[in-house]
Amino acid sequence: MLQAIGLTSAPRRRLPPAVDDLTFEAPPGQVTALLGAAGSGKTTALKLMLDLAPGRGVTYFRGRPLYRIAHPAREVGALLGDVPGHPARTARGQLRMLCAAVGVPAARANDMLDLVGLAALADQRLSTLSLGMDRRLGLASALLADPHTLLLDEPAKGLSPREHSWLFGLLRGHAAQGGTVLYTTSDAKEAARTADRVVTIEGGRLVADQTAAEFARTRLRPRVAVRTPHAARLGALVAREARAARRSVEVVAEGGTRLSVYGSDCAQIGETAFRHGILIHRLADETLDTGPAPAQEPQPARTASGGAGRGEAGARTAVPPQTPLRPSRGPLHPLRYELHRLLGTRTTLLIATAALVASVAISVLLAREGSTPVPALLAAWPDLLPLPPAAFGAGLLGAIAFGEEFRYPALATARGTVPRRVGLLLAKLAVSATAALLLGFLVAVADAQALRLVYGEDLLRVPDKWAAMAVSWSGLTVGCAWAGLLGAGVFRATAAGVAAVLAVPVLVVPVAQRMVVGPSARSVAGLPGRLREMAWLQWPYEIDPWLVAAMRVAAQPVGAALMLSLCALLCAYLFTGLRRRTYW
Repeated sequence: MLQAIGLTSAPRRRLPPAVDDLTFEAPPGQVTALLGAAGSGKTTALKLMLDLAPGRGVTYFRGRPLYRIAHPAREVGALLGDVPGHPARTARGQLRMLCAAVGVPAARANDMLDLVGLAALADQRLSTLSLGMDRRLGLASALLADPHTLLLDEPAKGLSPREHSWLFGLLRGHAAQGGTVLYTTSDAKEAARTADRVVTIEGGRLVADQTAAEFARTRLRPRVAVRTPHAARLGALVAREARAARRSVEVVAEGGTRLSVYGSDCAQIGETAFRHGILIHRLADETLDTGPAPAQEPQPARTASGGAGRGEAGARTAVPPQTPLRPSRGPLHPLRYELHRLLGTRTTLLIATAALVASVAISVLLAREGSTPVPALLAAWPDLLPLPPAAFGAGLLGAIAFGEEFRYPALATARGTVPRRVGLLLAKLAVSATAALLLGFLVAVADAQALRLVYGEDLLRVPDKWAAMAVSWSGLTVGCAWAGLLGAGVFRATAAGVAAVLAVPVLVVPVAQRMVVGPSARSVAGLPGRLREMAWLQWPYEIDPWLVAAMRVAAQPVGAALMLSLCALLCAYLFTGLRRRTYW
């Protein structure tokens, strides 16, 4: 049972609200059509039900408002517009990522592809799908968590007759199993043919709430559509014969060779044309929408049993509560979701390949000079570049983690925002750090093997301070990845994340050099030993070299600059993204 009570959208610039005090219900086991012309407020009404638009009113799904449902995707499946996914991701990859978001097994993706008839196109990219296939994928996304209620905005728009029949057959099957289906449409004949109940709105207000049979009887007017080169003559003959027989027949000239005859049928029109030798090109029975029915007082929603009925009665007697725009909920399995997002497109592979190739080429060229130190050779970091290719690639991988997700939101249809839950942030930090470490390791290994292959075994020797080098290299790649991630998360753009990565060596390092490089009156020598003396801090002695290496890295200008940048970006992210209360 879906009950919408007092839905009213927030008006803009002194304009009337798009939806004004809309109250109706969609019973379970039936398909309900929300009928209205373009601009009547159908889409806004759905967004108000899903808490995607600010306004007043409340919508109960089986007696509970959406923000009080623990797992909304398992109660409501929505399809508003096109499928919000990266065009390079496959249909199976998109659904597997959404499986992690709604908390269902990944095998559910294959089941939904079979259900909507996309099993043969599972490996097709979203950009190559036709409109009908895109609608099928959107319906699979809505059904992924097996919800009780389906909310669909113009699901049959632009579909072929065959796909149209398939779509409403599937919706009818969902309703037959006890589910609730509500879809919007602007075609009155489609609503009468495919729905059990028709709710008509105009200007954001309720006009009629009728069964499909009552709607067809009061709103749809039968007619005979005629096309003939002698339209004027045939119209006059039909009208004259109707007056002679005292029948109520209305003949409307549609212009050119077309006529619309109301109050007659194809047999009578055909016989008249035959008797007078008039050529007929087209003769067909049709139904025509007569416009909105007279406004009627909306019936109050039926009270459900238990506490839900008392809550609904209170909502009817009092002013509908304000429903602010609530942030979307993060994925139920954020780590699995983030792995699917990272590996779902070829962008990650292309970035890693470009970083490897550029690093090997730069490292081989630097070794020709003979004066480049070993750390710079392994990192492929000449003095002319602000960052080595591996660090820049890691920063780019971090930047697309939020910038790409904001551009192609997969967690909330038509929401236009990306949820900023702490769990999702931690998952992105962990996955981006792992990807950065792996990229840094592969670059170092590839550079070492290329140098040995080109210049021989004597060029590279294991340095004495290899632990400090490893910590420094790992910290640089991970720091760049996190700087790109947080920069893109703060400003909601991949370019902003890349700019945050480049700002570290260009802008922040000169400031850090003035702070770090210079005379020092104090020393932190012996810090590991002093920490070990504390009763609650104990670790093996083998960790001391790594701790000292990390301290030396932090004392370097680049390390200090990265730490300052990450702290500033993290504070900005928490301030801008997590300051609002999350309801879901």
